[in-house]
Amino acid sequence: MAETPNDFALLLVLHDVAPSTWADYQPFVEAVDALGDVPMTWLVVPDFHRHNALQAHPQFCRLLSERVARGDELALHGYFHDDREAPPTTPRDWFMRRVYTHEGEFYRLSRESALARLRAGIDVFQQHNWSLHGFVAPAWLMSDGTRQALRELPLSYTSDPQHLYRLPDFTAIGAPGLVWSARSAWRRGLSKMLSEQREQRWRQAPVIRLGLHPVDMRHEFSRHYWLHTLERLLAEGRVPMTKMHWLAQQRGQAERAA
Repeated sequence: MAETPNDFALLLVLHDVAPSTWADYQPFVEAVDALGDVPMTWLVVPDFHRHNALQAHPQFCRLLSERVARGDELALHGYFHDDREAPPTTPRDWFMRRVYTHEGEFYRLSRESALARLRAGIDVFQQHNWSLHGFVAPAWLMSDGTRQALRELPLSYTSDPQHLYRLPDFTAIGAPGLVWSARSAWRRGLSKMLSEQREQRWRQAPVIRLGLHPVDMRHEFSRHYWLHTLERLLAEGRVPMTKMHWLAQQRGQAERAA
């Protein structure tokens, strides 16, 4: 889909992509494909929860290669997407690692451990000839050691819920995102209400991210919300892009303005 530099953009991002979550995503992806040319960014976990190694699923890897060939982006999303570091010792760490999430893999890693895990993920992408530009930490949680490690690697960007960050200097670019907590009916109801409020507040934002998770796909209520929101934002004229495409467009605009 062609765009001009001043178009409002839409970034559709699938989190926790792994062989075991493809069954959740497949009907939604097929529905998105039926809308036309809507590129997506897939956040791929090389060994989801330590029993979903990509190397053991060649058919799924071929699927990912096919998605790249049709214009989608693959980004690295942790390595195991679980947190097996030493137990938390402070109230804040206990909340972040036991209440907010159990999957903050990079929340407590040292520089050395983060480097080793990131390099292992990069190796997986290289083995499959997948271009790699971005890394997104599970639950967007990163230790100082992880940030140090990212400054040393040939990656272009990372992100948190409301920003994209150019690497290696972590230059922040506003990129507000909608994301749900869909584990229970009351969470889904609250997520819908908050997302509708935020979408109205961000109507003039240059870009909006839709951050989907496999659990969203398991409930008709949340699955329909995401598809209908995507359809509405497209109808309003937002141009769908991958993260790396949008960032490249922003860099081009900045260079032309300089």
